[in-house]
Amino acid sequence: MAVKIRMTRTGANKDISYRVVATDSRSPRDGKNLEIVGWYDPKKKGINFGLKMDRIDHWISKGALVSDTVKSLIKKNRAAAKATA
Repeated sequence: MAVKIRMTRTGANKDISYRVVATDSRSPRDGKNLEIVGWYDPKKKGINFGLKMDRIDHWISKGALVSDTVKSLIKKNRAAAKATA
């Protein structure tokens, strides 16, 4: 089973938000997922995402592939953590 870390769409029409999930790569975008590892809300100002980095690192260590958008969120999260430390 190939695991991917990607986004799934939630929310109502014109009020979109996303969950970052670990899922089987063969399942549909909004289909069954293995674990919810974060969220992203593009309409929110300031910090508009949250990630469980320990769980993301766990899935990556198991061989999970990361989508481009989630990869950019991980990069922003690590930069923000580095700036506050």
